[in-house]
Amino acid sequence: MRPSFHPRLVNGPFDDPGLFVPFAFQKRALIFDLGDISNLPAGDLLKISHAFITHTHMDHFIGFDRLLRHVLGRAVNLALFGPPGFLANITARLGGYTWNLVDNFDYPLILQVTEVHPDFTLYREFHCRDRFKPDRNALRRPFNGVLYEEPAFKVSAAILDHKIPCLGLCVTERFHINIIKDGLKKLGLAPGPWLTDFKQVLYARTAPTARFEVKRPDPKAPEGFILGELAEQIAKITPGQKFAYITDVIYSDANNEKIVALARESDHLYIEAAFLEKDRAVAREKHHLTARQAGELAARATAGQFSIFHFSPRYLGQERLLYREAAEAYKNYLSKV
Repeated sequence: MRPSFHPRLVNGPFDDPGLFVPFAFQKRALIFDLGDISNLPAGDLLKISHAFITHTHMDHFIGFDRLLRHVLGRAVNLALFGPPGFLANITARLGGYTWNLVDNFDYPLILQVTEVHPDFTLYREFHCRDRFKPDRNALRRPFNGVLYEEPAFKVSAAILDHKIPCLGLCVTERFHINIIKDGLKKLGLAPGPWLTDFKQVLYARTAPTARFEVKRPDPKAPEGFILGELAEQIAKITPGQKFAYITDVIYSDANNEKIVALARESDHLYIEAAFLEKDRAVAREKHHLTARQAGELAARATAGQFSIFHFSPRYLGQERLLYREAAEAYKNYLSKV
């Protein structure tokens, strides 16, 4: 089965956090955090449609300017999500530049910004053609844990404690559709953009008795199919992917409960491990996790696999100790369950 998403950490474990999430077979991506994103080529930056920012400390947000510079003048909109205070952060960043030349752009970029609170969100748009002045008072909407949703997947969030509010994030695919090539061949169908439409119809739970039209190479061949019959012949449907991203949190009962609930049964958990357990007091003082705590949380969430990152520079050359400590904690916790 080819996954629908191919998440990867943007940088090495000692560098700025960030998770780049490209879509399979689409020129599109999500990104979690915008720290130093200089490792991402322009082609990857231009794929980003939604950016989810855990919090606006510099190492998680300084890349906003780089992303904005690449999308200016492009035929795209960019959706951004962040914790309480995020609208003020965006307003200040945009207000630091002079925009008198934006009338020269052919395409009017719109930033669609959502600020997340425990039980509501605030939404506001910033239009390039208006020199990025906020368009109106923020629109208040209820928040039930789901930040963004499409027929194929959803992005959920929990507000965690890093001495400031910090978002934990999770992507859940509804189900995965793998196309059976032999089935296409038997029906005389060629792969193409129509398969994306086909998948979207299935994700939307369209009635299996509905008609679905496909352009065939042979103009004499019939183009109409019964959706359910076509799906039986060319689609294998399996459980969807789930992956979570947790960074910059203190180890506490409240945080742990939210992290485990958000990441439960994820295929992959990306979780920070800033310190070794021997430096647990420092980790608590700085509101970060140790490698042992990260491994234990991954096990408590029954994550299929996990990756640690965001290491303190004090461990340069000793990263094997962090990996080993996290792996041992994961294994030891599961052995006791």
